[in-house]
Amino acid sequence: MIFLTFIITLLHEIISFGINKTPFKKNRREFFKKGLDIGAISLVIATNAKAMDNAKNVQIELVDVKINNLAQPYNIIQISDIHIGGLIDKNFIKSLVNKINILNADAVVITGDLVDTKLEYATPALNELKNIQSKYGTFFIVGNHEYFHGVKPIIDYVNSLGIRTLENENVYIGEKDKGFNLCGVYDWFGNKYGSYKPDINKALENTTNQPTILLAHQPKYVTELETTKGIDLVLCGHTHGGQIFPFNFLVKLQQPYIKGLHQHNEFTQVYVNKGTGFWGPPMRLGASSEITILKLS
Repeated sequence: MIFLTFIITLLHEIISFGINKTPFKKNRREFFKKGLDIGAISLVIATNAKAMDNAKNVQIELVDVKINNLAQPYNIIQISDIHIGGLIDKNFIKSLVNKINILNADAVVITGDLVDTKLEYATPALNELKNIQSKYGTFFIVGNHEYFHGVKPIIDYVNSLGIRTLENENVYIGEKDKGFNLCGVYDWFGNKYGSYKPDINKALENTTNQPTILLAHQPKYVTELETTKGIDLVLCGHTHGGQIFPFNFLVKLQQPYIKGLHQHNEFTQVYVNKGTGFWGPPMRLGASSEITILKLS
């Protein structure tokens, strides 16, 4: 709130300086300045209120993705960066699950930063995730925030809910010869952490010759691979779409993609989810919370 107020105040001061330099009479300048003051205060209130409303209202993003050699269409639901803890609680997750369950998913994927508190505090909210309904199941990869709160206990608990954590491994989704490989790697942060490191070669072991979708929490992981040949689509999160404008420009300094679908190279597309929850302040501006419906064809 302080940051947004500061930005608007800065704009107010610039415009006010311009008004002072106009050739208008004093009473006319004062009239414009009073109008500017009222407008700035109104904009501060409206911007902060809108940002808080955006954080709690999750939008549905429908994305059509063409994948070479996919034998039949699939409906994949992606959620990411929920950050359970604090204001993201059991009620938020229950509402989220209800929204997911009306979307007729073939599979649901959670691309990291699910838990952002001690596991004991997160369990009531996590328990709601076992109610997610899909044809082939729910799949999870860890994000960087899981490393701050105990990677192994979180993985074990998520698995106990009937959700499959992909730990540098893959599963086959769909009927034989009509589906695709779903692979998942540990987060890039594992390289700094010293364990639970991402290993793309292990994740791709024994995959079939059907299309391959990779779950990788941070978009920049894709740029560090020697080749992405054989990987048709990468699903990421982490960036929050910048969460609060203009922080998206700062995120761009670290990540190659901020949000949406991108053609990374001739082999691979990348989709970045803006995040289903929020981190830090319960505010979003210029980057709505999202549940992604990926229509693969």
